[in-house]
Order: sequence, then C-alpha cells, then structure tokens
Amino acid sequence: MQQPAALLPSTWESFYVIVGSASAALTGLVFVVVTLMAERARARIRSAQAIGAFTTPTVVHFCAAFLVSVILSAPWSALWNVSLLMGICGLAGAIYCLVTAWRARRQTAYHPVLEDWLWHTVFPFLAYASLLLGAGLLEGNSKIAMFVFGVAAILFLLIGIHNSWDSVIYVTSTEASSEDKNQE
Repeated sequence: MQQPAALLPSTWESFYVIVGSASAALTGLVFVVVTLMAERARARIRSAQAIGAFTTPTVVHFCAAFLVSVILSAPWSALWNVSLLMGICGLAGAIYCLVTAWRARRQTAYHPVLEDWLWHTVFPFLAYASLLLGAGLLEGNSKIAMFVFGVAAILFLLIGIHNSWDSVIYVTSTEASSEDKNQE
C-alpha cells in the first residue's frame, strides 16, 4: 500500500529546514561576495564566459538545494507528484552540468585543473543524477529515495561552499599577485 506523501518528509523536516535555510542564506552571501569582488577586481574579471562557467553554476547549485528542500517539505497528496518534480529537477540539472562543462571548456580567462572539473562538473552532475535516481526509487522504496535526496541536497551545499571559497581565493590571490608585480 502506498504511503501518503504528506507523511513521508515529516521525519526529514528538520533536515530540510536546515538545508533549505543554509542554501538560501549562502545564495544571498554569494551575491554579496561577488559584488564586493567585482568592485575590488573589476580589471581582473576578464570574461563573462568565466562567470557563466564558474560563478553562476554555484548559485544554481545552492538554489537546487533550496528547491529540493521546498519540494520535499510540501504537503503532497501523492508520491508521483514528488517523483515527477524531483525527476525534472534532476534532468534539468544534469543538462545544465553539460552546458557548464561546455562553457568551462570555451572560456579563456582561466585554465581549469582536475579539481575544477570535479567540483564544477562531475560532482554537480552526480548530485543531479542522484535526484533522478531518487525520483525513480521514490514510489517503490521511499526510505532509500529520501536518503538519496538528502545526499544530493548536502552535495549541492558542499559544492556551493567549495566553489564559492575557491572563487574568492582565486580572485584575492590573483589580485595580491598582481599588486606584488605592480610594486616591483
């Protein structure tokens, strides 16, 4: 017998309140940091392509964590609704990861290293694929599906935190090395 979807996420309520709140707060913080970095390093931002490849996806991943939290916290009357929405999010996100990889290859402002490919393309793709997997499992094995969704949500947060920090360090170290060269 199918369990009502309204009861399923209730055991996960605190988890998704924390994840949703963190992702919303961190999304706002990214906007503040990018604005401050743009003011300080206007001459060093060489390409809107690099922003599209590295900064915009970070905000998208934070928003994905928020969206997962919202979807799984809503009082659904049937699991297929949740499954459909999570599947759409997973598919759209996986496609977006492919677009992000294409943008990263095309941009010329920065040469990505292995760590960049992992954190900006591979790990996000795995998180979105997890949403697809969880969507497929939800009606047959809802407990496992909820853990898969939880892992994906945490992965989105970790990806966003890592990539935000990486961007800040890159801009500040580039600015510092540029100032050192100017002093010589």
